[in-house]
Formats: sequence, C-alpha cells, structure tokens
Amino acid sequence: MKQRRHVHRPRFALIEMEHRREPLLPLDRFLRRLVRGMLTGIAVIGVSLGIGVVGYHALGHLGWVDSILNASMILTGMGPVDRMDSVAAKLFASAYAIFSGVAFLTSVGILFAPVLHRFLHQFHLDEGNDA
Repeated sequence: MKQRRHVHRPRFALIEMEHRREPLLPLDRFLRRLVRGMLTGIAVIGVSLGIGVVGYHALGHLGWVDSILNASMILTGMGPVDRMDSVAAKLFASAYAIFSGVAFLTSVGILFAPVLHRFLHQFHLDEGNDA
C-alpha cells in the first residue's frame, strides 16, 4: 500500500488550495472560496482607493469628490485628472500610480486564483486517470 505524503500548508493561508493529489473540492466549498477571494479583492481595491483619496486630499489639496475621481482613475489605469502643483503631491501621485498598478493586478490575481487553480487541478486529475 502506497503511503500518502503529508502536504505542509501555512496555518493562516489567505486562500488555501488543495494539493494535486487530493480530490477536487466540492462545488459548495469552491464557491465559498471564490466568494472569499472576491471579498479579499474588493478589500484590496477599497484600501487602495482609500489611500489614494486621503493622499490626494491631504497632499494635492483637492476636495473629496475630486480626490475620489483622481484615485479611481489612477487605480484603474486611466491616468490622472487634476494637475499636481506641489512637490509632495507630485511624489505622492507617482508613488500612488506605481502602487495602484501592483494593487490592481494583485486583486485580479486574488480573484482569478481559485478559478485557475480548479481548472489546473481538474486537468491534473484527468491526466492521472489516463496513466
């Protein structure tokens, strides 16, 4: 009888995935994982938007609505709306633009990771049945 190897997983993993030798996750648990990933992605976007709004308001001396507009446009990759005049505001806008690109891609990765993992896991299970 072949002994199964213990798969070590981090205790507090954000999105815990099953090992390729484990069975496919049942649909209800997969949907819960998907919802958890969506909520995590929304939280990443929300925190990122909040950082931008506060930064544009404090350093760019914009009103709250204009700060939301600028932060949203930068976060989605559309580009800035208002011109920044002070050095601090320009440095913040530059740093926020770089941060936003990473935050947006991270949130997309968090959102699609469970779907991609399930697809690849199913592929490996199908591959193992052929051998």
